[in-house]
Amino acid sequence: MKMSKLFVQTLREFPSDAEVISHKLLVRAGFIRKLTSGVYNYLPLMKRVLSKVENIVRDEMDKAGAQELLMPFVQPKELWEESGRWEVYGKELMRLKDRHDREMCLGPTHEEVITFVAREGLKSYKQLPVNLYQIQSKFRDEVRPRFGLLRGREFIMKDAYSFGTSEAELDAEYENMAQAYKNIFSRCGLDTKMVQSDSGAIGGSVSHEFMVITDTDAGENDVFYCKTCDYSANSNHAVSILPEANTNGNFSKPEVLDTPNTKSIEELCDFLKIEPSVILKTLVYIADKKPVLALIRADKQVEETKLMNAVGANDIRIASSAEIEELMINCGFNAKPGFIGPVLNNGENTFKKQEVTVIADETIKTLTNFVVGINQTDKHLVGANYNQDNAGLTLIEPDKYADIRLVEAGELCPVCKKPLFVTRGIEVGNIFKLGTKYSKPMNAVYTDIDGKTKPYIMGCYGIGISRTAAAAVEAHHDDFGIKWPVAIAPYHVIIVPADLKNEEIKSTAENLYNKLLEAGVEVVIDDRDERPGVKFKDADLIGFPLRVTVGKSLAEGNLEIKIRSTGEVSMVPVNESFDFVMNFLKK
Repeated sequence: MKMSKLFVQTLREFPSDAEVISHKLLVRAGFIRKLTSGVYNYLPLMKRVLSKVENIVRDEMDKAGAQELLMPFVQPKELWEESGRWEVYGKELMRLKDRHDREMCLGPTHEEVITFVAREGLKSYKQLPVNLYQIQSKFRDEVRPRFGLLRGREFIMKDAYSFGTSEAELDAEYENMAQAYKNIFSRCGLDTKMVQSDSGAIGGSVSHEFMVITDTDAGENDVFYCKTCDYSANSNHAVSILPEANTNGNFSKPEVLDTPNTKSIEELCDFLKIEPSVILKTLVYIADKKPVLALIRADKQVEETKLMNAVGANDIRIASSAEIEELMINCGFNAKPGFIGPVLNNGENTFKKQEVTVIADETIKTLTNFVVGINQTDKHLVGANYNQDNAGLTLIEPDKYADIRLVEAGELCPVCKKPLFVTRGIEVGNIFKLGTKYSKPMNAVYTDIDGKTKPYIMGCYGIGISRTAAAAVEAHHDDFGIKWPVAIAPYHVIIVPADLKNEEIKSTAENLYNKLLEAGVEVVIDDRDERPGVKFKDADLIGFPLRVTVGKSLAEGNLEIKIRSTGEVSMVPVNESFDFVMNFLKK
């Protein structure tokens, strides 16, 4: 390809709306252009990158025994009603109607459709197990699209689904896919960590994410990991052993004290001269439009996904001050935020009448003689304990105890009890054990060896194609531009003739270019009438793995060859330059 013909327009400055480096560089280097919020045009350079990622995915999926198909992008409401997700998926589901007023959606994922496909075509145990996959665009109406291709509304995904007759078959395919994913990301030049994660809207009993570890702002999730053993988990799934802490308030008796102007934990600790680890903190959340009291030790934080799962909700958020005050009034209290607590109202559980769910973190089980709010402004109960009279007050027994705590670095690994570390990660793939979450409600069944009908045991395996490309930029770049891994680079080599008016330079560059083309190398020659400095900057910005400069060194019979990933520059004799390039690409 000649640079003069290549459809690419590089920019001198980063786009003003870009927050992370992959977004900045992909726009500036001419790979993508925004069409509307969260939706991008993939320009020729980007299309080549995406095609290479897709081909690596196809190769490894096919080797793993999966079969490719292609499902519709538009999906009918009826299938989503069968699975029970039409009403609960959330606003990310883009709903629409056709001319016949039939309700449909743009596919954010394809569990319902693939289950329909299996229901129609997999009738007997003899056809199982099987794994079907597709590579296709998806659409999720994100409330706040950001980070370019890392969190857009439209994106390209590979999603695979396995169907089997037993948990053992699911376990085997889960491991098969995990290994295929490790191969895929390794071939794409990405160092990934397989971490335990929450299943989210997809559902299922077990799930893992493949995270590209990065120290850039693009890291979406905290990943907790142990350096001693293999334990690693996303923040919404991580568990830990807490170091020893004082959980006994050492108050001589339960007593209601005046605690003026102590709306925060810090103010309360200063006033009572205590540690936060002896305070039972009460937070108010709204889960699926209903209030939830979350009880936790005050030196710890609530992890909202864990809380949402404990409640069994589809959406959760912290309550506003106005919502808290309204709840207090409805429950017969007159307390301001900061003084809320799980206390009966004159012996009556008025929270229960307002359908308030009370979820307690496991940490409160070790609290004794603790401090807690009592739904009275400027007052707290000290020396409190469950299952006793607390100065005439009674604490509400939680509806459920669960791990709703956000793990922190330095807490202990649940496997080997060594300190946990934390880093940022970009999710590029995920695998789920779905079980019968979709096959049962959709009556997707097969006939077993005894002639009985049973639901498929399903697994789900996704890779973000466009996210993987963007994550590669996050992992491989410098101040001058992208440093594409060779396997997914749009082109492998750029030849830069420094002076096109010099016939020897021009002919040497063209001869090498033609020889590489004949050898099947993906090569570009920069034939533009531009200064060498402009060509070098564009080459670094776009991220060609190898740059061959035909310039002043030609007088000594050499070409200058620069490896983009390392910055290493070599002077290579002209008659050895072809072999140098070919050997580099074979590595």
